[in-house]
Amino acid sequence: MKLYHHPLSGHAHRARLFVSLLGLPHELVEVDLMAGAHKTPAFLALNPFGQVPVLDDDGVVVSDSNAILVYLAKKAGRTDWLPEDAQGAAAVQRWLSVAAGEVAYGPAAARLVTVFGAKYNPEEVIGRAHALLKKLDSHLSGRDWLVGDGPTIADVAIYSYVARAPEGNVDLSGYPAVNAFLRRIEALPGFVPFVQTPAGLTAA
Repeated sequence: MKLYHHPLSGHAHRARLFVSLLGLPHELVEVDLMAGAHKTPAFLALNPFGQVPVLDDDGVVVSDSNAILVYLAKKAGRTDWLPEDAQGAAAVQRWLSVAAGEVAYGPAAARLVTVFGAKYNPEEVIGRAHALLKKLDSHLSGRDWLVGDGPTIADVAIYSYVARAPEGNVDLSGYPAVNAFLRRIEALPGFVPFVQTPAGLTAA
């Protein structure tokens, strides 16, 4: 099993984190985004969208971070990480949609400005990040996990960009439930950290 990733990509970190939490043997293949390796014909043959992560499981190729989470949970038969009942599956899917929507256009976009020089409006994306964090903090007040009584792929999908939101000048100090949630993820056996960069509020 090969996982094509880049250490500064939160989408790639989701996949790397989950494959590690599951304890699955895998080979990490770093894709040099700065050199345009994700736009080469060889990589585009794996993922025509030219994005990391991509999972190659003995010829079964899965791209998109959330799709990889679903694939790995199903492949491993882990219904604790991806419930099979209608209500549980729908609840997880809701948060996967938040990860692809509000997280991507909020904390992830804010971090893209400071770490990669993206041309987003900082005030706008930081505002979106705080709007999401308020909802997240409210949802997590009085509960440990986003769905049910244990961690699911919903938690994995939300973690990376929220944990590194300060790199995009998004202050997490006003969200105690979110911070406690991040620490719970980090305490899971098999946890691997997302590389921290000295950007935004984490700059020296």
